[in-house]
Amino acid sequence: MSSCLILDWRFHRSAQGKFVYFCNQTTHKSTNVCYNVVMQVRSVSQVTRLVKGLIDSEPGLQGIWVNGEISNYKRAASGHCYFTLKDQSAEIRCVMWRNTASGLRFRPQQGDLVDAHGSVSVYERGGSYQLYVDQLEQSGSQGLLWQQFLELKARLEAEGLFAEELKRPLPAWPRRIGIVTSATGAALRDMLNILQARYPLVEVVLAASLVQGQSAPPALVRAIERLGMISDIDVVIVARGGGSLEDLWAFNDEAVARAIAACPHPVVTGVGHETDFTIADFVADLRTPTPTAAAAAVVPDQRELSGQLLAMIERVAERSAAHLQGKRTALDRARRDLSYSDPRRGLREQRQRMDDLIQRSQRAMAHRLELLRARVVQGRAQLRSVGPAQVLSRGYALIEDTETGRRLTSARDAEVGQRLAVHLRDGRLRTRVEEAERDT
Repeated sequence: MSSCLILDWRFHRSAQGKFVYFCNQTTHKSTNVCYNVVMQVRSVSQVTRLVKGLIDSEPGLQGIWVNGEISNYKRAASGHCYFTLKDQSAEIRCVMWRNTASGLRFRPQQGDLVDAHGSVSVYERGGSYQLYVDQLEQSGSQGLLWQQFLELKARLEAEGLFAEELKRPLPAWPRRIGIVTSATGAALRDMLNILQARYPLVEVVLAASLVQGQSAPPALVRAIERLGMISDIDVVIVARGGGSLEDLWAFNDEAVARAIAACPHPVVTGVGHETDFTIADFVADLRTPTPTAAAAAVVPDQRELSGQLLAMIERVAERSAAHLQGKRTALDRARRDLSYSDPRRGLREQRQRMDDLIQRSQRAMAHRLELLRARVVQGRAQLRSVGPAQVLSRGYALIEDTETGRRLTSARDAEVGQRLAVHLRDGRLRTRVEEAERDT
C-alpha cells in the first residue's frame, strides 16, 4: 500500500516577528508515524544574493557579446549611462560606467543597433538583472523600429502634415477638454490633479483608450474620432506616461497621426518623457513633454489669473479715480463757466445796472429840475424886472383896444373915437381917442 503526506499549511507569525509556514501533524497511514514539517524562511536580501551568486558564477553570462537595439538611452549627471537593449522578443537593462562611456568612438542614439560586451549580474537594490557593459560597438545599421519611425516621419512630413501653418492656436479660456488616455493609468490622475489645481472651472470628457500594444492604435483612433464629434469641446489632450520605444509605438502609428490631423479641435500631445518624441507629437498642434505638462498647457493657472485680476482691479481703480478726478475738474470748470454765463447773473447785473441808471436818472432829473427851477426863478426875476407891472410902476401905461383886446404900440394903431383901456400900475382907465398925433 502506497503512502502520501498530506500537508495542511497555515500562516503564522513567529516570536521573532518573521512570517513562517507550519504544517499540522499528519499521520502516515501505513506506519502511523507522525511528521512535523517546518519550512525554512529567507529574507529578500538572502534570496537576492543567492540569485546574484548563481548568475555571477555562470560562465555563459560573463564576458559575453549581446546584439540589440538601443532604447531609452540616458546619461546621468555622474557620467554613467543607462539604456535598454532589445530585439523583437525581449529586452535587457544595461549599465555602462563613466570611464567606458567616455572612451566610446560614437554617440549612442535611440534606435542604434549595437554589439555590447559585458557581464550579466543582479542589481540587489532594484532586484533586477542587468548587463554591465564594458565595450560598445556599432553594428552598422539602425534598429528596425527606429527605421520605421524615420520612414513614416519623412513621408508624413513630405505630405505637409507637420507644417507650422496648420498648427491651430489653443483657446485661452477652455470650458471643456477632451482627454484620450488609459482610464486606469497614473497619467489620467496626474492630469486631473493639474486641471483641478490650475483651473477647476473646466469640464473634462474622457475617451478611454488602450495606449500600448497591437490593439492600441485603432482604439486611439476611435477615441479621437469620438471626441471630434462633440462640438463643444475646446481642446483635446492625447497622452500617456513614459516607457520604451515599444511602449510608445502606438503613437507612431500612421492612422493615429491622421486621426489627430483630422480632428476638428486643437490637439495637444503629452506622451512619455521629455526626451521621447512620437509621430503624434509632430502632427499635433502642440507637443508637451509629459501628460502633466499637457494639462498645464491647455488651461490658465488660477493663481496667475488671481494675480492678473487683482492687478487689473488696481489699474481699473486707478484709472477710474483719475477719470473721476478729471470729470470733477471738468465739472468745476463747467460750473465756473456756467456761473459766468448764467442768465440769472446777467439779470442781476442788468437789474443792478437798471437801478444804477434809475438812480443816475433820478439824480440827473433832480439836478435838471434844480437847474430849471433856478432858471425859472431867474427868468421870473428877469420877467418881473421887464414885465408890464414893473414898467407900469415906473409910470408907463398899457393900452388895449377894449373891443378886440389888441395892444396898441404905435399912434398909428389908434383911430379917433376908438375906445381904449389904459392899464396903469394900480388900475385901468377907460377912454376914447379924441385925436391921434403921430411923430414925424
